[in-house]
Amino acid sequence: MRLRIRSIIPRRSVRFRSYVAVPSPEISASFSRSKLCATVSLADHPNPNVSCFQQKGFSQIKREVTGKALHALCIKGLINLGGFYNNTLINMYSRFGHIGHARYVFDSMPERNESSWNNLMSGYVRVGITSLVHFYGTYGLASNAMRLFEEMPDKNVVSWTALMVAFTDHGDPVAVMKLYLRMRNEGVGCNSNTLASVISSCGSLEDEMLGLQVLGHIMKAGLETDASVANSLISMFGNYGRVQEASYIFGCMNERDTISWNSIITVNVHNSCHEASLTYFNWMRHEHGKLNYTTLSALLSGCGSADYLEYGRGIHCLATKMGLDLHVFVGNSLIGMYSAASIPEDAGKVFSSMGHRDLISWNSIMVCYAENRKCTDALKIFNHICYGIKVIDHVTFTIAIGACADPEFVSLGKVLHGITILTGLDENVIVGNSLVTLYCKSGLMTEARKVFQTLPRRDEVTWNALIGGHADNEEAEKAIEAFKLMREQSMGISYITIANVLGACTTAIDLLEHGMSIHSYIVQKGFGSDEYVQSSLISMYAKCGDIDSSCRIFDAIPNKKNAAWNALIAASAKHGYAEEALKLLINMKRDGIRLDQFGISECLAATAQLAVLEEGQQLHGLAVKLGLDSDPFVANATMDMYGKCGEIEDALRTIGQPIDRSRLSWNILISSFAKHGHFEKAIKTFHEMQELGVKPDQVTFVSLLSACSHGGLVEEGLRYYYSMTKEFNIPPRIAHCVCMIDLLGRSGRLTEAETFIKEMPIPPSDFVWRSLLAACKVHGNPELGRKAAENLIALDPSDDSAYVLYSNVCSTSGRWGDAENVRSQMGSRKVQKQPACSWVKLKNQVSSFGVGDNSHPQSPEIYKKLDELKKRIIEAGYVPDTSYALQDTDEEQKEHNLWNHSERLALAFALINTPEGSTLKVFKNLRVCGDCHSVFKFVSGILGRKIILRDAFRFHHFAGGNCSCSDYW
Repeated sequence: MRLRIRSIIPRRSVRFRSYVAVPSPEISASFSRSKLCATVSLADHPNPNVSCFQQKGFSQIKREVTGKALHALCIKGLINLGGFYNNTLINMYSRFGHIGHARYVFDSMPERNESSWNNLMSGYVRVGITSLVHFYGTYGLASNAMRLFEEMPDKNVVSWTALMVAFTDHGDPVAVMKLYLRMRNEGVGCNSNTLASVISSCGSLEDEMLGLQVLGHIMKAGLETDASVANSLISMFGNYGRVQEASYIFGCMNERDTISWNSIITVNVHNSCHEASLTYFNWMRHEHGKLNYTTLSALLSGCGSADYLEYGRGIHCLATKMGLDLHVFVGNSLIGMYSAASIPEDAGKVFSSMGHRDLISWNSIMVCYAENRKCTDALKIFNHICYGIKVIDHVTFTIAIGACADPEFVSLGKVLHGITILTGLDENVIVGNSLVTLYCKSGLMTEARKVFQTLPRRDEVTWNALIGGHADNEEAEKAIEAFKLMREQSMGISYITIANVLGACTTAIDLLEHGMSIHSYIVQKGFGSDEYVQSSLISMYAKCGDIDSSCRIFDAIPNKKNAAWNALIAASAKHGYAEEALKLLINMKRDGIRLDQFGISECLAATAQLAVLEEGQQLHGLAVKLGLDSDPFVANATMDMYGKCGEIEDALRTIGQPIDRSRLSWNILISSFAKHGHFEKAIKTFHEMQELGVKPDQVTFVSLLSACSHGGLVEEGLRYYYSMTKEFNIPPRIAHCVCMIDLLGRSGRLTEAETFIKEMPIPPSDFVWRSLLAACKVHGNPELGRKAAENLIALDPSDDSAYVLYSNVCSTSGRWGDAENVRSQMGSRKVQKQPACSWVKLKNQVSSFGVGDNSHPQSPEIYKKLDELKKRIIEAGYVPDTSYALQDTDEEQKEHNLWNHSERLALAFALINTPEGSTLKVFKNLRVCGDCHSVFKFVSGILGRKIILRDAFRFHHFAGGNCSCSDYW
């Protein structure tokens, strides 16, 4: 049976018609001077090769037709042309002047050799040296193109343009502009293609003045109506952020092609004008009708937010309907969209369904997993890339290193660091920046500085990473020092730099020594109008204890955006003004500012701080309405809110299935169990998270050690502390040390606590000394208490807790003179004691009480109820512990003072105003008094009521005469 190929050559075109029958076990084909004849035996040669299609005696057209026919058969899989014959095909197409076909064969070759390159280059030489310049540029050989260009005796506009395009594709806009200036000086006129490259370079340089000058040249040349020039101008003004000008150019175009529509859509997407981009898309579909993968890719890149995700899903469906979802660019954009929307599962489905993936596809899914805290999945993708893809660039390594920026994976990050050294990629500034960030986020600042110092070149990102690392690791002085060095080396300072260095200022001393001078620098350099700098200033002043300045900065902002509102809400919530945070949210909504996940999560934190369940529930409902309830920040803040409002069951219902929980969710769960007295559950949860492959971080151990401390699990706490450093390689921070002092102090092991402070790897803070001082009060150790108080006062002379706690230590030990002296010092130094306050929330009304408060309208009923309770619990066996009355009076007066405590007033009010059998909730801003704790136990027993008391440290659940803390708190 023969393969017959008949060519029909009409007057104006050449068409190919192949008649191919089903091959029999043996196919014979002959190829001689007059016809194709190659004998093929399928039995002996299942994958035969066919050659010799350039035979003498054929006319050029016949040889061309025959060669194309053989190429077509190869593509269909009926015959096989090996690497040698691919080279011959390139040579054939080049000889016939079909350089495009030769390029197609060349680009489709899995492996190229010297002959492949030579044949293709020979083809470009045949069609002209300008084409060879274009060839060099196409394959990233801009310097070769430049050398060839300089050797050309005659340069015309085409050769100039070919070289400019080469440098444009090479990412060197400066070289393009130099060529343009030289071209104009030599008197060579420009065409539309030339100006398109020049305009593109102006946009890349973000030099608006330069772009306007080129626009003047275009107007002078009369090329402003050319479609390719107008398209480039739209993109250029988009890069400048001037969407209005880009829209004007688009509106003035007489004819618009698909590139025109794609350009204006892309401009609006990149400038966050998402609704306008969707409007243009709708207009395009009705007027132009021709959509392509670029159109959909541009739109999808702007649909990753909660506001536009549904539009993105609609475009995904449209892409599927049009068959464009199979295109690699669309697939990559879909991965990016679902990644931005924090839906890695959908991104993974898109990736799995892609028929063809390029390196960008692999990098995109790896970024998706890394950014959504699926670091293990990200590193699995990297492993697959290493084994399955031959070419890996610096971007791939940068993403993989970023996925290791976590104490859990820092050892793998070090391995990747070693690989980059072996491959020479460690000298790449982008890879170097990712390594600095890796070590900074892992708390390994010594390693971060080593990488920083060994980099041959540092850019603004390098400095920002180091400054931010020092700030995050509470190394304020080093952050300020790095900022000064950055300025001395004339590096570009951006809003990111300013935000990082402001983040290093966290105390009143930092504010005086550095914060205010940085604020002055901000005003001097014109950064004051940047919304992110404004937000950072609000946060800095609040962290340093000057919330009034935060409010003044906020009030002075003319057009407040989300960032500023969220910053003040967070500042208010975190620094004792939780009610103001909730009021700000109401004002924000009233001003028409769209609420986002950050504002909602901060307000949820405020409701948790105030323990106002109803407001927290309303915020949870609002989050559901806005589609933000699945956001990780909001979800975790919701769970934390329910836990801190005493609704541990609601917190458990809010959290996802164990397999889907993030580490933050596990940490909140452990903390909630600890605060509610479920210490064994906290420890069990710690082990459960590890069994599911989630490794603990430093926050996990703070919650775990706190559970051990409050539960009296001393030996377990000591064991977990040492395993944290030895087994999990987590360096102890001040919070861990405070937990250990509290653990040892509560159990009465004060000598060990003092030794621990002396051997701490970091200097003791006020929290350390305050914890030791509180333990001295409980266990009556005035001498050690005096040392702790002195150290605490030295750190912060205005800290009222130092005086109050030491005064209580003296009072408890019967040293009334010393106690009076301490109170006198408070008066002379104008230090005021934080008054105790307890409150109850009923029917959206908060009723608060101070010590001996008579201001409440129901005061007579409250004190009458207290007298009734007093009689009943005395009958039940209650004996007052007057050691908690810290005034030097007689026993009767001490007992009277105890019954004036704020938590008892709140309890009596709650009993009067709630139905029998309901659970009571009382909240106190300070630690509950020990005698009041006994009263609450007795009341729960004789009245059969469940009572939940939340003090400054934990929840006490009273029921049947017992407390969840087992009298250890």
